[in-house]
Amino acid sequence: MDLQGKVAVVTGATGGIGQAICRLFKESGARVIGIHKHIKKEDEVENGIDYMISTVTDYEETRQAVEEIIEKYGKIDILVNNAGINRDAMTKNMTEEQFDKVIATNLKGAWNVTRFVGPHMQQNHGGSIINISSIVGVYGNVGQSNYAASKAGLIGMTKSWAKEFARNGGNVRVNSIAPGFIKTKMLEGMPEKVLAEVQKKISLGRLGEPTEIAQIVLFLASGRSSYITGTNINANGGMTL
Repeated sequence: MDLQGKVAVVTGATGGIGQAICRLFKESGARVIGIHKHIKKEDEVENGIDYMISTVTDYEETRQAVEEIIEKYGKIDILVNNAGINRDAMTKNMTEEQFDKVIATNLKGAWNVTRFVGPHMQQNHGGSIINISSIVGVYGNVGQSNYAASKAGLIGMTKSWAKEFARNGGNVRVNSIAPGFIKTKMLEGMPEKVLAEVQKKISLGRLGEPTEIAQIVLFLASGRSSYITGTNINANGGMTL
């Protein structure tokens, strides 16, 4: 799955899944631009990955970042909308701020970036957009109504964009992935007992690795998936069978 000559943009680039995607893209020959609101020194020295500080929730800042990338690299062939946060609480206890922040980052943030990248790809008659959703966006979860809404909305936008950006010879493919429970910092706050119970429900008997999600992203970014668009791939180890 060769990405030689491709320019790839990954949001939420320094998180567990984002980092795995950036590294795999780089290994596959792509020029990778990792976008994150905070960049640590150890991230800056990541060989072969160009990091950019930008906040996906800020419309104007996002526009400027996309324009800067296109001016510097000439094009964007691949976009991975991976930036995401959680602010969990039961609905009766959830604050307006908790709800709004999750929707702003996970849903509107993806819209902000795609608002500028999608038409650019369409003009260039090709590209691949991959949205990182969640098992929670497909099946829901107690205490995560805000997160579920944002990730379900991302799947809906995926299907709409797949129709929209393919029009008039646009040839832009848009797909989403709904990971199950993956070993990232997002799980660090979960008690071990709860994680153990979760693991029992997974057919493969274990949590997923960020690299396993990155492999699916690579497939969807590459020419190997040239006839796949508007699809959501569930990657949860058989948790929902």
